[in-house]
Amino acid sequence: MRALAFFTAIMMSLTAVHANVPIIVTGPAHLRTAVRLCGKASDELRNGDIAGAKQNVDAALRIDPKLWPALFVRAQIYRSEGKYELAIQDCNEALRLYPGCVEASLLRASAKVHLGKYADALKEFNYLISLHPRPVTLARALSDRAWFQATCPDPAFRNGKQAVKDAKAACSIMQWKDEDMIDTLAAAYAETGDFASATRYAAQALTIKDIPPLDAKRIQHHLTLFQQNRPIRL
Repeated sequence: MRALAFFTAIMMSLTAVHANVPIIVTGPAHLRTAVRLCGKASDELRNGDIAGAKQNVDAALRIDPKLWPALFVRAQIYRSEGKYELAIQDCNEALRLYPGCVEASLLRASAKVHLGKYADALKEFNYLISLHPRPVTLARALSDRAWFQATCPDPAFRNGKQAVKDAKAACSIMQWKDEDMIDTLAAAYAETGDFASATRYAAQALTIKDIPPLDAKRIQHHLTLFQQNRPIRL
């Protein structure tokens, strides 16, 4: 679901059409090639093929060093490698080139969390939600804030009740079809101490069709923690 939302945003930026009408990518052939490489890199990253993702995103950036979707995908790769400062740099550049890339702001906030910049991260989450972006992006922002408030190592920034509220809203927007958001709701319930609900929602997340193997493994690990009455901590 996240990859779909991201590439819808890419196509919107290239064609200047609304997301609720058929999208046809036009423009120079080299740009179409670069976008296809970005799509392939994103799919590979989601399936755990970091080497393949790197190869394709680097090829896209050789075609156009200022292609913001490629910078965003590379930021995702850096985050997966734990290179959070580099991820933030690419997010900053993607946002400079296309200020409307809310996904880059969300990734930047996530990287800040991993760097221990909790106040800055929460400020960015709150700001993005205040913008009332399109529904898919709003769901992502709510879910990311919920995950942060459910799992932050610093108890001063945890807020289980708000996390449950945010995660429920995100799941509702996505019609309860996004396994990551349902898993986030499970984590939020665990933070409140309601491990029965946490276990139930983690199990529900695993029933969503076509979950990538790495995501299924991660959610299964969370389910095991909840069954042991243990919350998730970053």
